[in-house]
Amino acid sequence: MRPQLVIGNKNYSSWSLRPWLAARHAGIDFEEIRVSLFTPEGNEQIQRYSPSLRVPVWREGDFVVWDSLAICEYLAERVPSLWPSDSAARAIARSVSAEMHSGFTPLRGGMPMNARARGRSVEITPEVAADINRIEAIWLDCRSRFGAGGPWLFGKFSIADAMFAPVVLRFVPYGVTRPGVLNEYVATWMADPHLQAWMATAEQEPEVIESEEVGL
Repeated sequence: MRPQLVIGNKNYSSWSLRPWLAARHAGIDFEEIRVSLFTPEGNEQIQRYSPSLRVPVWREGDFVVWDSLAICEYLAERVPSLWPSDSAARAIARSVSAEMHSGFTPLRGGMPMNARARGRSVEITPEVAADINRIEAIWLDCRSRFGAGGPWLFGKFSIADAMFAPVVLRFVPYGVTRPGVLNEYVATWMADPHLQAWMATAEQEPEVIESEEVGL
């Protein structure tokens, strides 16, 4: 049976974006099921597909995996190259992925992911600035220590890149730019054909979630 990935709105659902990109970069085929978040129809679909009542969800018949990082880990069981082959690099990749998964709350709240927005202006609070500084430090450390083999955080694409992809769709709409690694890594993602495909679909979505439309 062809696997299914249940995702939310492409314009807003940062958690959905992560396993979607991991699967695309790994060459894993799947059926995409998109639900419209915060609508009666979407809520009904989520109840049918997701034991946690959240997206994303990976389904293979009766077998279900939920949570973006757990799905990525499951995909890496099938395609081990989704993690760096070197044990030290792999440990750091898992560390920064877990930090992204559980942290950066001020950035999430102050700069919601918005794939189709540009030129937004928001207040950069000290807490948001601290998150931006920490992300820049992570990217610089990974690129300087492990990035010699390519443009991604660990040279070759990994789950760590998938975990940080939604940050790019926060930095671009709200004009976060800094010379050096931050701008270079953002440019790498913005040139990625899979992210471009996601963004092109997001542009066509009719739904607007007002609470996510900040900095107008």
